Amino acid sequence: MGGLLAVFGGFFALQGAGIVMWPPESFMLANRNWIANGAIIGATGVLVLGAGLTIPRRHDAG
Repeated sequence: MGGLLAVFGGFFALQGAGIVMWPPESFMLANRNWIANGAIIGATGVLVLGAGLTIPRRHDAG
C-alpha cells in the first residue's frame, strides 16, 4: 500500500509540474498546488512502506 501511495504521489507531483501531461482532461496538469500535494502523498507512502518493513510481524502458530 505504501509503495502505491509513493508511486501515485510522484505521478501527481509530475502532473502538477507539467512534466507528465496525461490524461489530457486531468485538473492537476500544470497546477502547482499538485506539486506539494503529490510530494506529501508520496512521502506518506514512503513512511507507510518503511513502517511496514520495520515493524516486526507476529507469527501465529496454526
